[in-house]
Amino acid sequence: MKIGIPISAGGNVEAAFARVKELGFACCQLNGNPHFMTDEVIDKIIETRAKYGIETESFWCSLRGPQVWDFYEGQLTLGIVPAAFRNERMQDLADASRVCKRLGITDIITHCGYIPENPLSEAYSDVVAVLRYICGIYKKAGQYFCFETGQETPITLLRVIEDVGTGNLGINLDPANLLMYGKANPSDAIDVFGKYVRCMHAKDGEYPTGGRSLGAEKPIGKGRADFPSMIAKLKALGFGGALIIEREIPEGPEQSRDILAAKDYLEQLI
Repeated sequence: MKIGIPISAGGNVEAAFARVKELGFACCQLNGNPHFMTDEVIDKIIETRAKYGIETESFWCSLRGPQVWDFYEGQLTLGIVPAAFRNERMQDLADASRVCKRLGITDIITHCGYIPENPLSEAYSDVVAVLRYICGIYKKAGQYFCFETGQETPITLLRVIEDVGTGNLGINLDPANLLMYGKANPSDAIDVFGKYVRCMHAKDGEYPTGGRSLGAEKPIGKGRADFPSMIAKLKALGFGGALIIEREIPEGPEQSRDILAAKDYLEQLI
């Protein structure tokens, strides 16, 4: 397993890769909206990652339009579930294939949104159809579509993967999101969908304490995620993907301290 951090493709690429190197990492996850990534931007990423000797393990595809990370407006704004934003977001996901082909990245990650629990609903069938279309594009390019865990229960995620059935779907396990959305104990979730986990966000959190807002994100080791159990289960499944440390506070000394503490902790486990 490798350990890295996420960086933005939309800002100062030179500074972003320099920080990865400065913090002692050899890999990263690239975050961005591919719709706005020109050939010049892609060329700069290729040049800069080579300069610093950093591998780009995966691409987190941000999507156009409003996104509200809660239990109410999130139902209407997140991922490909809301029909109002679906067409332009399908284009974003298709564009991600082009960008990642240039970058040599095979794993493309995003949040799909609040996928319906009811597999007999029209809304569920619509999500399956969209994913089957996108995964068809990715399959031709030798790429994987990876769900970031969060808004859906583990069994819903497993069901969608089985129903889409293209063979190139995976999971980016974010244990904190499973907790913060109140969807599952992340270690137990691995028992449900573990064979599909291709990459992981190393992030910690708490369960919600009210019905409207997500639980709190925490530094690794300060929340409820059982990293020793999760890493052991992933090892037993033959997982060899990257652990991307996420600490969702503003970049600065505190974030750097938390990231380095997480790096030391994870290195002991792997």
